[in-house]
Order: sequence, then C-alpha cells, then structure tokens
Amino acid sequence: MAEFEIDPDIRNAKTLSSGFYTDLQYFELSKEKLFANSWQFLGHKSEFLGLTPVNLLPHFLSEQLLLSHDSDQLRCLSNVCTHRGKLLVEEPCQANLIRCGYHGRRFSLDGKFLSMPEFEGVENFPCDDDNLTELPLCDWNGFLFTSLNHSQDFVEISNDAFSQISDLDSDSIRFTERREFEVNAHWALYCENYLEGFHIPYVHQGLNAVVDYGTYTTGTFRYSSLQTGYDASGEIAARYLFLFPNLMFNFYPWGISVNVVRPVSPSKTVVEFLTYVTDETLVDTGAGANLDTVELEDEAVVESVQKGIRSRFYSRGRYSPTREQGTHHFHRMIAERMNSK
Repeated sequence: MAEFEIDPDIRNAKTLSSGFYTDLQYFELSKEKLFANSWQFLGHKSEFLGLTPVNLLPHFLSEQLLLSHDSDQLRCLSNVCTHRGKLLVEEPCQANLIRCGYHGRRFSLDGKFLSMPEFEGVENFPCDDDNLTELPLCDWNGFLFTSLNHSQDFVEISNDAFSQISDLDSDSIRFTERREFEVNAHWALYCENYLEGFHIPYVHQGLNAVVDYGTYTTGTFRYSSLQTGYDASGEIAARYLFLFPNLMFNFYPWGISVNVVRPVSPSKTVVEFLTYVTDETLVDTGAGANLDTVELEDEAVVESVQKGIRSRFYSRGRYSPTREQGTHHFHRMIAERMNSK
C-alpha cells in the first residue's frame, strides 16, 4: 500500500500519507496490526501487591482485564465470564475467588473454573474453555506488561530500550498519581510529536529554558527510541524512552512519568499519565517541572495538526535528518506492521 512506504534513507523519505490519520479503515486495521501484537503497560507491581486481591485494569482495544494476586503471585486474566460473557468484576475487591453475578459461575484467583449451578448432565464439562484466559505478564524493574496476542518475545522488544536505563532505583519507586487527558487528535500524531525535540524551541518556552537544544540527542533501536536532553552544564536533564507503538517512559531526576497513549477514534485519543516518584525533594524542578503546561502545549499543537492534515493541499511531508530520526523510525515501524500479513 502506497500509504505505507517509507524510504529507509531519511534524506529521501516522505512521511506517512495523511490518509493513515483520517481513514477509519486504517484506524481499525492499526488496532489489530500495531496494538494487539504489542506489549502494553499495566503499572508498577507496588500498586497492586498488598492491596485488594482483585484489581481492574484499564480496558485496551475493548478487552476487559483484571489483575489478581494470591500469595503475591500476580496474574492477568480476562474479566469476562466464560458462560454468557458478563463482566465478572466491576470494581476492585477483596475476594478469595471470582464469582459471576449473573448465573453464579465461580473461578479461583488463578482463573480456573470451580463450579456452576444447574449444569448437571452437561457433557464434556468443564473443559479448558471454561477457565478464564490468562495473559502473559512480564516484569521490568517492577513495571508490568501484558499482550493480547504475544507474537513477539517481551525481551526481544524491550531489551534494547531498557538496557539504556541502568541507573533506575526500582526499590524506591512510589506511585503518586494517575490522570487522563483527552486529545482531539489521532494517536499517532501524539506519538510523533513526542518523538522529536525539533518543536521544543517553538512550542515549549519553559522547557527550552531548561534543556539545551543544541546537545539534544536521539537514538533509535529495533522497537524503541531514546531521546536525551541535557542542561546548560552538560548534565542529563531528562530521558524520553519510547516503546512502540504507544508507550512513553520519561525519566527525570525526581522519578518517572509514564504516558500510555490509547486510541479512541481517528480523531480522538486518551493519554494516561502515571507518576512514580523516587526523590520528592526534586519534584517540580528542572525538565520535570510544569509537566501540565508542557502537556497542554503539546495537545494544542497536535490538535492543530489533526485539523490541517484533512486539507486537500496536504498529503505527505519530509523529515529533518538531524531532528526527526525518531519520527522517521516510528513511521517505518508502522509501515512494516501495516504491510504485514
């Protein structure tokens, strides 16, 4: 498909066609080709262990999931009853088993079928299909990930990215806040904006005063990219780690801000912000300060782009070879997945 042809040489390449961002067919196809096979962020295990044994997870691609733990064994399970499809858990709860409120089917906390009233005489029952589907659960320094269709190994996808972050004090991480922002723009436009520092001097005056634009760097890996901003003294002010297709880890001296970009429609996106603090004395300092202001500035830009790409006079753009390596890499990954069978 012509929309998904990105020249590997950034000097010759043109961006994705505007049709990718406006066509509902491509939006639906991208959910299966880009997202269903990806590893998605759930949170830090400290958010779940020691709290209620059964926790709800943000729904992803309309899938309803829950996280259960028994004797500190965490499991990610389908939250849909295998009898008639009712949601099993409507809110986090204390429980030693999972019981459907529709017809009384019961499951253990590891998702195994336990019992069902009025099913005497049913042949070949119960079977494996009566258990709750368990999804894989992977852990990086306490941060948890799962995949709906884990066609690729988590280590293969994350190794390059996380090997760049060797100084994380995972034992001191403390979850402090979860917020959501609704953005009237395509999810990929939000990611593209994140993947380049090119716009910082023009859009983020406050951030530009902290980060030395001249020394800003971008490195790309197989399934990720890492941007590093330095302050005037040459010290690292922030590191921005992107895992394809929609996950952002922002490392600041005070801790980590995680952004999860969730597609809603071709013109609407929800961005979930999670804050993990390691040093409270550094909060609201440096590049990690005024994040709300930076977010609003980014939203304004991508929402303006969302309007502009619908123009009959715009189809594709070009890349800055020195400043848009991350966006070029992102587009190539989209093209690879969209063209896959």
